[in-house]
Amino acid sequence: MQKRALTRRSFLGLSGAVAAGLALTGCEGERSDGRTEVEFVSYKREAVSIFEALMAEFNETNDHIYLNFTSPNDAVTIMKTRFVREDYPDVVAIGGDASYADFVDSNILADVSEYPGMAKVQPAYQEIMKSVTYVPMDGIYGVPYIANAAGMLYNKDMFAEKGWDIPETWDEFIDLCEEIKAEGEVLPLYLGFLDTWTILSPWNSMLVELVPSDHIRKVNAGEAKFADYYREPAEKLLKLLEYAEDGPMAYSYEDACTAFARGQSAMFPCGSFAVPQILGANPEMNIGLFAMPACDNPDDRIIVSGVDLCWNMTVANEDHREEIYEVIDFLNEPENLQTYCDDQKAIPCIEGDFTLDPLFDDIQSFLDEGKVIDYPDHSYPSGMACDAQLQAFLMDGDVDAFLANWDNLWQRYNKTVIRKYAEYMENQG
Repeated sequence: MQKRALTRRSFLGLSGAVAAGLALTGCEGERSDGRTEVEFVSYKREAVSIFEALMAEFNETNDHIYLNFTSPNDAVTIMKTRFVREDYPDVVAIGGDASYADFVDSNILADVSEYPGMAKVQPAYQEIMKSVTYVPMDGIYGVPYIANAAGMLYNKDMFAEKGWDIPETWDEFIDLCEEIKAEGEVLPLYLGFLDTWTILSPWNSMLVELVPSDHIRKVNAGEAKFADYYREPAEKLLKLLEYAEDGPMAYSYEDACTAFARGQSAMFPCGSFAVPQILGANPEMNIGLFAMPACDNPDDRIIVSGVDLCWNMTVANEDHREEIYEVIDFLNEPENLQTYCDDQKAIPCIEGDFTLDPLFDDIQSFLDEGKVIDYPDHSYPSGMACDAQLQAFLMDGDVDAFLANWDNLWQRYNKTVIRKYAEYMENQG
């Protein structure tokens, strides 16, 4: 396996000297009351009240550790700024996404594969954490806590009233959309593609069913082009526009959540992360989630599920490893994890007897069987603005131009990773 010495240092312009200094800096962690302070910085603003309550409970009952848990606005940017200043929190709480990959690749995060509680983490989410890094890595650099899922949100009561069945294939999905459109009472879909990131939700859900899971690795290895894989998902993404609001690029994510909550559409191609927002507009709405039926064979359906929150210890504070693990043990206690899941409509990454929200009833079998794959866009370079490229394609509608442009931009914005992957393969012989 790839050793950490080969990882790139491009993130934030960290030099070798700064990266080496990680082990020498960080909070001392000692308080006047003799307790060791452990600082967690989280990007989950929507869960701030939950973690503040857990922090208060922990600090009331623990006599040797003081937990300082904060969730600032624009947390990831703050984390990066602090890294540049060599002011490292003990733990950064982020998702298993491109930021996580950047932090691992810059030698900021510590290997936590020996954390005793890792044995309780579901294998599928351990594998997702391993797959997110740009090149294969030894170890795991974050403890998965919470996952989300994406596919097709739908109005359960409306489906029951109309007698509509959940579609399991692309043809069944198109037939249902045509039926709803012909009735003319509601829209089949609401998209809200003004916020470009919303386009990635249906795009990811289609990709995992229509293209090989290792397609990005093959492109980075020079074995294939995206044009070999992306024509069918691009055509199907474009097809969605026929069943949605007029001019979806004029409506935001909040507009889409509100419209769906008000019953203006039967379905909304998004993820579980949108449900709290939707319920804010209609607390009584009965929402379900089914697997995106992008394929021709029902058995090929897969749920996109990524690690939405994981605990990532910084290398600079490994001397607090035991204290950090004790805090993580507390946060991972079943009753605390259940509280988070209930409030945020989330999926626990920890094995146990948890009660999931009825939202997940239609994908429970996928979760039980581990038929989940991480969001492909987690491997997209941020500089390429892939979501904006998708929006431009939907406005233009030229599939050939989109495919050619995507491949060209990938080579330009991902050249560092491509070079590193070539080095990795050379080192493996």
